[in-house]
Amino acid sequence: MIRVDQSGELAADLIYKGQYAVLTRTRPELEPLLKHMWEQEIHHRKTFNALQNEYRVRPSLLTDLWKVAALTLGVGTALMGKEAAMACTEAVETVIGGHYQDQLRMLESCPDTDDIKKLRKVVKQFRDEELEHLDIAVENDSAEARPYWLLTETIKTGCRAAIWVASRI
Repeated sequence: MIRVDQSGELAADLIYKGQYAVLTRTRPELEPLLKHMWEQEIHHRKTFNALQNEYRVRPSLLTDLWKVAALTLGVGTALMGKEAAMACTEAVETVIGGHYQDQLRMLESCPDTDDIKKLRKVVKQFRDEELEHLDIAVENDSAEARPYWLLTETIKTGCRAAIWVASRI
């Protein structure tokens, strides 16, 4: 769980980094919004990095691939425009929000140890913040992206595949 979540938060950090680099130049009015979401993702990544070290969880063997794919996705969708970047955020956060919700259900069935309580608290907070990002994306015209359905479904499929792979490799 920690390896998958650390990989995902690393990817989210880099998606926002790519979007921020492009959109703050072309759409400077988006800077505060993007910075808010990006700063939360940086906090998420740092938290899972610390948990990874604390529990001696090895990183995904595909970390370099996640980095390249995430930065490319962030820059690429931002180059397509604000709406495409927001559609990317909507797609990613839809999958991650559901992923964190699934983890919370699983953690509810675990013994109530201090470690489980700690992880449950982190996952719940991060799920809520990811769903906030989803709402922000929808409020900022994600559905206006073209081709919306193809873009969001492709990104969702990629996220689900990355979760599956990171849990194994």
